[in-house]
Amino acid sequence: MVAPAQALEKLNKKLKTEWKTAFLATFVIGLLIHLPMLLLDIPNHDGLDSVYFDQNMITSGRWFLTVACGFSTYFTLPWVIGLLGLLFLSGTSVVLTELFELKDKLTIVLVSGLLVSFPALSSTFAYVFTLDGYMLAMFLAVLSVLLVKKYRYGWIAGAVCLACSMGTYQAYLSFAVILCIYMIVLLWMEKTAWKDKVKASLRYLYMGAAGLALYLIILHSLLWIQGKELASYQGINDMGTIAGNGLFASIKNCYADFVSFTGAGKILYNNVFSGLAVIIFAICLIAVIVLICVRNKWWKRPGFYVALVLLGLSLPIATNLILIISPFVTYHLLMRYQWVLYLIIAVDFVSKYAQERAVPCKECIACMKKTGGCVAGWLEWAMTVAAVMLIFNYALTDNIAYSNLEKKYEKTYAYCVRLLDRIEQTEGYYQGIPIAMIGVVGDEQYPVTDITGTFTGNMIGMGGDSLLYTGANYQAFMKHYLGATLNFLEPEVMNDIYYSEEYMEMDSFPGKNSVRVVDGIMYVKTENKNRN
Repeated sequence: MVAPAQALEKLNKKLKTEWKTAFLATFVIGLLIHLPMLLLDIPNHDGLDSVYFDQNMITSGRWFLTVACGFSTYFTLPWVIGLLGLLFLSGTSVVLTELFELKDKLTIVLVSGLLVSFPALSSTFAYVFTLDGYMLAMFLAVLSVLLVKKYRYGWIAGAVCLACSMGTYQAYLSFAVILCIYMIVLLWMEKTAWKDKVKASLRYLYMGAAGLALYLIILHSLLWIQGKELASYQGINDMGTIAGNGLFASIKNCYADFVSFTGAGKILYNNVFSGLAVIIFAICLIAVIVLICVRNKWWKRPGFYVALVLLGLSLPIATNLILIISPFVTYHLLMRYQWVLYLIIAVDFVSKYAQERAVPCKECIACMKKTGGCVAGWLEWAMTVAAVMLIFNYALTDNIAYSNLEKKYEKTYAYCVRLLDRIEQTEGYYQGIPIAMIGVVGDEQYPVTDITGTFTGNMIGMGGDSLLYTGANYQAFMKHYLGATLNFLEPEVMNDIYYSEEYMEMDSFPGKNSVRVVDGIMYVKTENKNRN
């Protein structure tokens, strides 16, 4: 039996330097950017009721989530969950490094930096109670593609990984699909027999089809065993059906959303510096494609133009697959992590082109003598500078969001302390009295003070002034952060009270008449006084 120290030493020797670089770069950069969320217990609106949550969300199609989140227990422990999430994400970076066959350390660091800084991750950190499970899901989605590439029958194991990834969070399906498309593109750029290319390409299709089928089989089997049905939340009960206006409308929606989010989503870029960086990315990528096209005389082949058209048509759909799977989903930033792949793929593609010119050809030597440098070298420099600009900008955006989330918590805490005091001091109050409350915070008596809207407007759970949107939010906040257990009425019971004359005539908090007892029920009005 080999001693633990010797086993670790042997393992260390087997690990590639590129893997170590990717892992450490992702983990260290991740800590530098996201440390505030690991050190502070700052909930968002969903986190208020998830201080302990067993993550059994099979009715949302996430049958593997309870397993994926089980490593950190089901308590919200930001430090533990955050570290586990970063470890899984670092593993994802390692898999991407192997998938792209990256050798250059700088390129590996840039890819890792983009992956761990993209604002979709900070939005996921706002839901820290489920972060580790989601990061494991992403790892499995990327691993599924690597298994197909590395092994002849890897598509079978890849299908299992993809099914478990979807069983944790369906949105990362797009991650796998975009990577599969990129691998197929690189495959067809190689000078090998077209029959071999077709066979290799089909394996990615086999993996995707088998993974989706396995996911659905397990899902419906578990639903049947537990006697449950898919919930209507986020349109998940329509998953796999062509709902709404039909398939054409869903596809059209995919293109419209892709253009809208890419061009005006204020995530890929939100200021002149990040905008310039994205433009440089696009220019470098297009320039590389043109140079390769000219060098290989692809512009003479009709198939090249057909491939470009097919690629342009397929990528928006691949990116927005969630809109096909669940047409009525509320498509927020947690589901848009896959956009970072376009930046990562651009870095990889330009890097590959530059590495191919490490030994200059006659044309490159002539070009270097004429221009004073190799075009590929200039492109790689431009891409490197642009990537660093984006990573820095994303890191700032993440921390602006975290800063506002902390302020939201502080404002909510101060507001609830005052409200709880008013409730307890109102005549007729007693422990356990039924409380009727809609739950929103009025903006007439409490004007908006959030100044981060430009940066956090599309970052779900991070923008705004308050964590409170429903009576349940108030109930959870006061229970977990103020130590007060209140008896709030269920929303369906509130309908008659909401339209009653007594409630309509009340002031909004902190108005003098904003809390009162009517027929044994305490009415608490926090919304705008003059509602429409």
